Amino acid sequence: MSKAHLFLDSSALFAGIVSASGAARVLLLLAESGQIEITISEQVVAGTERAIARKVPAALSDVRRAILASQAVIIRNPGFEEVQAHLDLISHPSDVPIILSAMQSGADYLVTLNRRHFMDDPQVAGNAGIKIGTPGEALEWVRSLLAKGE
Repeated sequence: MSKAHLFLDSSALFAGIVSASGAARVLLLLAESGQIEITISEQVVAGTERAIARKVPAALSDVRRAILASQAVIIRNPGFEEVQAHLDLISHPSDVPIILSAMQSGADYLVTLNRRHFMDDPQVAGNAGIKIGTPGEALEWVRSLLAKGE
């Protein structure tokens, strides 16, 4: 049985760090226990650190601890040329590196709280060939896989 492989964007990683009990936190805990795999990109790390520093500065040291504890794999950001070649993936150009990183990581699922950019346009998931959903939706999907023993 291969593990579910999720790519978290900065909104999902942020939620997992600052929430004591939400679905994003549960996903981090499942990764920490080795039941799922999580990948993030350099952009996700930087974006999460900026958001934490701005909104919850006391939790800034928790970012690195959460990444290490979850055993998240951090991948490089796609290059400028690659991003420019894939602007048709999503209507919001600043999200192209996130979609590309999720695709390149081989993740089964892109986890985000950015419904407007990623989920309101159903073509985004089709273009990327990856499931996209909220932490709650991703957790439901993971639980169904774990229940099946897949």
